Amino acid sequence: MNKSSRERHTIKKAARCAFPHTIPILTGFLFLGMTYGIYMNASGFSFWYPMLMSLTIFAGSIEFVTVNLLLGAFHPVQALAMALMINARHLFYGISMLEKYQGAGLKKFYLIFGMCDESFSINYAAEIPEDVDRSWFMFFVTLYNHIYWVTGATLGGIFGSLIHFSTEGLDFVMTAMFVVIFMEQWMKEKSHTCSVLGLLLSLICLIIFGPDRFIIPAMLMLLAMLTFLRTPLTRGGENQ
Repeated sequence: MNKSSRERHTIKKAARCAFPHTIPILTGFLFLGMTYGIYMNASGFSFWYPMLMSLTIFAGSIEFVTVNLLLGAFHPVQALAMALMINARHLFYGISMLEKYQGAGLKKFYLIFGMCDESFSINYAAEIPEDVDRSWFMFFVTLYNHIYWVTGATLGGIFGSLIHFSTEGLDFVMTAMFVVIFMEQWMKEKSHTCSVLGLLLSLICLIIFGPDRFIIPAMLMLLAMLTFLRTPLTRGGENQ
């Protein structure tokens, strides 16, 4: 088998291995993406708006907010501040993935662009087989999730004018999906210290800062706590 054939085999194997991990995301993204497309259509935008926005922005929360920004007066600084505030958690995602993205080559640029909550959750926690290329696995996880979101948003934009039903409650699909991802990670852990710390610190910040402002303080506290406890946690994992 020549080098080109080996490379194709490596890519196909990673693509096949990554797909089952993204099936829960497929369901959630199609529902939410269609909701977003319908919302854009109801706001007066043609289907290609949600299609292009989902393709180039790929950040669900800010895409919903962008609808109001497009309908209002042009305030680029406000739009930038809003995007940074809503997606500031991605800064912490990036820090967590620094080591995992090493050696990814040019794929790293797409991995950074497409690192949404769901792709981060899978790529960070997945147990990738030793015979599967790690960087290609993460690339396909990111690509599949991106395709799901663009497909859902486009279909919602196309069929939005034909669909007449209440979409209230569909956004809970993503909450349920994250609960499932958390439970799978919990079952894989030998020690639940990090998970318990995350829950407790998030609860404390939720009580102190409220539901609209607790995410960034919670992540800062968790980052500081895990940095402080890194040595004993690592030593404890090695001894188990």
